[in-house]
Amino acid sequence: MAKEETMFIRTVEPDEAEGEVASIYANEIASTGRVMQATQCWSARPDILAPVEHLLHQIRDGFSLGLINFRLITLITAKHVPSSYCSHVYFKALSAMIGREQTLAVHRDYRNAGLTDQQVAMLGYAEQITIDASRITQGDIDALRAVGFSDLNIADIAVAASFRNFVSRYFDAVGAKIEPDFLDGDLNVRNELSVGGH
Repeated sequence: MAKEETMFIRTVEPDEAEGEVASIYANEIASTGRVMQATQCWSARPDILAPVEHLLHQIRDGFSLGLINFRLITLITAKHVPSSYCSHVYFKALSAMIGREQTLAVHRDYRNAGLTDQQVAMLGYAEQITIDASRITQGDIDALRAVGFSDLNIADIAVAASFRNFVSRYFDAVGAKIEPDFLDGDLNVRNELSVGGH
């Protein structure tokens, strides 16, 4: 039986998974040592778990601006959703790549965190998508082109930000809880990354 205190809704536990769900769980256990709540929460709709996982990998692994920029976009998008779960996970993932102090600076104010002008423009676009995409104009896209982004790059930024909006909101809606080892050791930083009831 599912541990009902884990999430707001019943999901498939690793020891009861079958078929494609069991295969996805097994792959995640092999790569991370656990089934993350971010994966397990989709099992309430088992037919959606595989397509969501596939889409994540397709967006991330084929991302035209590289993994660091994908994670920068995800961190800033998660901040503005807002999503504690994704903020903590991607703060830790990005810290391993660019250092904890710079990641913290990016989270606090990416415009003054030692990023390139191109990265600042990229994150401004991702931020606006999350806050209110209806206000984006052709002028915004022209400004992205002016700093060197191709239409593929612009589409990738939009896809990464929009995908994070989708999944982060779902995680909170069904009560996915952050795994303790993703939480920063500094309680002040932990509180800074946390929002709402999660």
